[in-house]
Amino acid sequence: MEQRIGPSIQPLQGAAADPAFVPGITGAQPAAPRDDVPEQEPAVEAEDAPEAVDAPEAVDDDAAPEAPDEGDVPADGPVFEAADRRARIVADGRGVRLALDDQECEFRWDEIGAVETETARFGKRYTVTVHTPDRRWYPIEIEARSRAQHAEWDKQLDAVLDAYFEE
Repeated sequence: MEQRIGPSIQPLQGAAADPAFVPGITGAQPAAPRDDVPEQEPAVEAEDAPEAVDAPEAVDDDAAPEAPDEGDVPADGPVFEAADRRARIVADGRGVRLALDDQECEFRWDEIGAVETETARFGKRYTVTVHTPDRRWYPIEIEARSRAQHAEWDKQLDAVLDAYFEE
């Protein structure tokens, strides 16, 4: 029987060895060759330029950014919102939105696999973790004013999950 002496080190897989492993990260784009750049016309001097006419700009309805469809979000449904000086979480009919300092992320209800809450044994930290179906998780910690607020937040978040989250 053969035995290895020393540590059994598994080969690195994932983002540690290959940054392209992380979804959403794209590699550097090669610069466009100079011969593909179209020739620019020489600038027209101000004396030769025709006078500009103030014409109303045409509004293209197809080019306008799509606003979230408020018709599918009930206005009177339950909403959970908790925030401290750095972190913020909002859960409503549109989904769950997490913010920490200047970083934000938003999850629609169909993108969420599970929502987990945890309270610290000592202290006032309340942790909400959003799990996605592709086995990723996004935790956020919010510091409550008192430990009694944890029970209130649990009740509010449970009401939102019961209303909008389908297993």
